Formats: sequence, structure tokens, C-alpha cells
Amino acid sequence: MFGRGRKKSDNTRYYQILGVSKDASQDDLKKAYRKAAIKNHPDKGGDPEKFKEIAQAYEVLSDSEKREIYDEHGEDALKEGMGGGGGGGGHDPFDIFQSLFGGNGELGGGINRGRRQRRGEDVIHPLKVTLEDLYTGTSKKHTLCRNVLCSQCKGKGSKSGASKKCSYCRGLGVKVSVHQLGPSMIQQMQQPCNECKGTGEAINEKDRCPRCRGEKVLQEKKVLHVLVEKGMQNGQKITFPGKADEAPYTTSGDLVFVLQQKDHPRYRREGNDLFVEHTISLSEALCGFQFALTHLDARRLLIKSNPGEFVKPGQFKAIDDEGMPLYQRRPFMKGKLYIHFAVEFPESVNPDQCRALEAILPPRTPSKLTDMDLDECEETTMHDVNMEDEMREQPAQSEEAYHHEDGDLLQCLQQ
Repeated sequence: MFGRGRKKSDNTRYYQILGVSKDASQDDLKKAYRKAAIKNHPDKGGDPEKFKEIAQAYEVLSDSEKREIYDEHGEDALKEGMGGGGGGGGHDPFDIFQSLFGGNGELGGGINRGRRQRRGEDVIHPLKVTLEDLYTGTSKKHTLCRNVLCSQCKGKGSKSGASKKCSYCRGLGVKVSVHQLGPSMIQQMQQPCNECKGTGEAINEKDRCPRCRGEKVLQEKKVLHVLVEKGMQNGQKITFPGKADEAPYTTSGDLVFVLQQKDHPRYRREGNDLFVEHTISLSEALCGFQFALTHLDARRLLIKSNPGEFVKPGQFKAIDDEGMPLYQRRPFMKGKLYIHFAVEFPESVNPDQCRALEAILPPRTPSKLTDMDLDECEETTMHDVNMEDEMREQPAQSEEAYHHEDGDLLQCLQQ
């Protein structure tokens, strides 16, 4: 106990920290702590030191014995161990938060603070596949390098399993830096502590695990077989739950493969349907054709037209059940295969061929032009064009004409 005449230290600061009066009830203290702790929680961008002060104030004032000592003798009495409680601030501030709010003492997952469990990040890899792979299904090998918990120390990093609070972050696992942006403007940034990698723990050099050297994890190389099922689509995900990197006090994230389909030189996919382009001659379009189409599974399909059936330029023909397999349905269920026909016309025909064609084809539509109409009309000459080239030239011509007119106008104004 303090002797007579000893100077009493401050006994109001804890009440000021919580924003309550000295006669506040336990309910008042609890409400004040809840409000202040949520506002200043590090996971919400609060100051870890402020959060720690709030927890320390509540720890003392919520204990009737410690509160009595504090009210009578101030903080110094608590620090010197009066009341057998070991002084204020002896408990982890996140444990105090957890006791009132439940969970693991963090908000929204938060930053790993040593003992507190969190979920690790998912690891995403692209997996290149061909359209043939998606049609027939396949298995792809992937060599995986990931961190796994050291089997010798069970992820503790030390031979004895003992550790102490990191002196750089005071066991919080985070460092807070404040930057002055301007007059009365500051920016507070929080990031994992570099020394302890966000765990809040430090290990003595002599006690480090001889296998992982205190890193708690080792790198493991493993070959995975990724099953690509029939009918899967570009961008679809294949997930291996819990196969991402392991870390202490962490539930491993998932390993996710995202399918990336390579372009096919002939086939195009839309949903469960396949499209292919095929060019035939004018004779084939009018008189019939047949050809073999090699499918994505190397089968050869006989494609032919029926007698007397014409194929028009740009026409589509469909074959049922030769499209893509329907994913996760019965394997024989498939979409459609569409063939888009282009008809190749001859460059020219001679007069005798024209007469022969006119004899077998439907007659031409009679011209409605009279001799007078023909005398009044101006004769023109057509020529072949490439429309892509024509469309590219048009903007250049318009720009040239604009500058020419702009130059003429400027010249007139100068005169």
C-alpha cells in the first residue's frame, strides 16, 4: 500500500478515454467501450495504439477492485501491482474485444494477428485449352509450387513452440504511419508489419526451427491433374478447395483454374452450338455436292445435298446433335452444328455458255425499258471493288477535302 503523503497520480484519464463520468455504471462503461472500440478498431482503419488504450481503460474500470484502486491512487498504483491484478493493460486488447463481440476479435476478416484464424487468398491460374479439349474432355497436368506448414514445427517456427510479441509492432501485426497531406490534413496508412509478416510474433534465433529457420512454412512442388469435362466453356472455373498457400493461423484459400480457349482455325462456338464456314462452286450449289468434314473428335462427317436442292449464297444448314456436348448432362446430348455456305461464282462465261444456261435456267425478267428510255439514259461502266479498302479510303478522302475547303476559306479571308 502507498504510504502517507504519497503524491496521487492521474485518476481521470481512463474515464476521459471512454468518454464517461466518474460515477458511470457498468452498463454505461460497456456501452461506451463498444462504441469506442468499433470506431477505433484497426480493421476499420483505426489507430492500434488508441484501440489498445480503450481496451486498457475498460479492463481497469470494469473490474471493481481495480477501479477502486484507480479512483483512489491513480495509474501508478496499478502499475506497481496493488490489488494483485498485475496492473492495467495486461490483457490482449483483441481478447477483450472478442469477449464482448464474439468471433475472433477482428472485423471483416482483418489482418492476421498471430493466434487469430483468417482465410488465405485464392490463387488463380489461367489454363489454356483447345476447342477439341472442350469437345472431348481432357486432363491437364499442372505443376504447383505452394507454401505448406513446416511438418517439423507444425507451423510454429520454433523448436519449443514459444514466441514473444514482435517489438516492432508491439504484437499487433500491423504498423501505422501518418503522412501530412496539408494544413490540418493527415493520412493514416496501415500495413502488415515487415518484421513479423503480420503475425505479431517474434522468435529467438536460438529457438528457430532447424528445418524452416523460423519461417513456419516450406515450399512444396506437386503435380495436379486438372480435369476438363466435356462441354465446359471459355472462362469457366475449376476449383481445388483449400489448395492455395498454407500459413500459420490461416485457413488456406482455394486454387482456381480459369479456362482460356484458344481460337480454332475453322470452328467457332456459340453456347452449345458450333459454326463452320464452307465454300462450294456455283455448279455444286445448283447441281449438288458432297464432301467430308473432319469434326473436333477426328470423326469424318459426310455432308451432301439432296437431288434438286439448291444452296443459296450465305445460306445456313444445320445438323442436329453434332454441336458441343451439354455440360453436366447426358453425354449424348449436344447442340447443333451450323454450316454457313459461300458460293463461288465463275469469273466469266462465254456467249455459248450464256445461251446454254438460258436454255436450262428460268427465263430472265423482261426489261421494262422502252427505246425512248434507252435514248434518254446515260450509259455507265461498273468495276469490281473491295469494300474493306473502299471504307478505309473514305475517311482519308473526307479529311483531305476538309483541309482543302479550309485552305480556300483562309485564302479568301486573307484577300
